[in-house]
Amino acid sequence: MMRRTTLTLCLALCTTSLLAQETPQSTRESVSTAAVTPEYTDPFAALEIDPYASQYQFERSSLRALNVQDPIEGFNRRIYRFNGQFDELVYLPVIRTYEWATPQFVRKGVSNVFSNLADVPNLGNSILQGKVQRSMRTTARLLFNTTLGVVGLFDVAKTMGLPQESEDFGQTLGVYGVPPGPYLVLPFLGPSSLRDATGRAVDWSLEDAAAYLNNRQIMNNNPWSYGLYAIDLRYKNGFRYGALDSPFEYDQVRYLYKKLREFQISQ
Repeated sequence: MMRRTTLTLCLALCTTSLLAQETPQSTRESVSTAAVTPEYTDPFAALEIDPYASQYQFERSSLRALNVQDPIEGFNRRIYRFNGQFDELVYLPVIRTYEWATPQFVRKGVSNVFSNLADVPNLGNSILQGKVQRSMRTTARLLFNTTLGVVGLFDVAKTMGLPQESEDFGQTLGVYGVPPGPYLVLPFLGPSSLRDATGRAVDWSLEDAAAYLNNRQIMNNNPWSYGLYAIDLRYKNGFRYGALDSPFEYDQVRYLYKKLREFQISQ
């Protein structure tokens, strides 16, 4: 009986001693953890939202964090809506008629011809950016498609492992550090920026100056070819207004365009 009492007393003393040693350490750990864990802060807490302002107030407040430079947003939105209505009422019906009236191989040939002509500014901008290997590949594309591909009617270079590598003067300016400037929505053409709109005009001038295959004179003598060019431009573009099914489509397109251009310039 005495042995059991002694054993129980020893166990009680040991347990008390262990608890006395562990309690301060666990307390220190909880205090240390509380000191390291940062306090949660709402990243949008500093944004000021006027509940009585226009319907775009929340969008503008939220997108300040994205640093999208759009000083003429109201005007751009009106052009965006115009482009969407024109696309729905005019452009897409013409495209559907074009698809109905022409077989697929004809549409493919038309696209290939215009893509071959587009490789002229692609080559010029690759050279300006100092992309030697890309310039060589684009030169090879022009030679193969113009000769073996019958003035670009067939994209034989792509089957040979030389896909088109698009470059424009807007990208060239970006490579040399020119900022994009304010965001723009161009009538009929869609998202752009001050830098990219200027670059587009330079690319057209470059294509005119090169007069590759005498294409500009041929198109001037056949004005209908400009209409075919516009149809092919939209035919190859898979974007559809309203496809994002979001009330913030304008903002999403604006942001995605900005990120796309940054990615293209970095390549």
